Amino acid sequence: MELLPQVERARLEASPCLAESNEFAVYALGNDTYALVHRHQAVPWQAVTFSGDALFRVNQLLATAARTLYRDVAAELSPRRQAEKAAEGPRSA
Repeated sequence: MELLPQVERARLEASPCLAESNEFAVYALGNDTYALVHRHQAVPWQAVTFSGDALFRVNQLLATAARTLYRDVAAELSPRRQAEKAAEGPRSA
């Protein structure tokens, strides 16, 4: 794993883009190395590289974190929690 505080876009143009969203992309750099790239227009592109094995491990960690976040949000939006909030009344600032 390597943190790349600034990535040359030309290096990535020669690499296959495996997945992308509006600000992030995963590129295959070769030799079992993949880069998760933050591609924001306002800042230099940054990346972190992973081996194929590490990519699977990080994926599992992110999935676990996402499930935890989902449960927290779902619990906050549940009908029971909404009823509790309504019973508490408005909060004073």
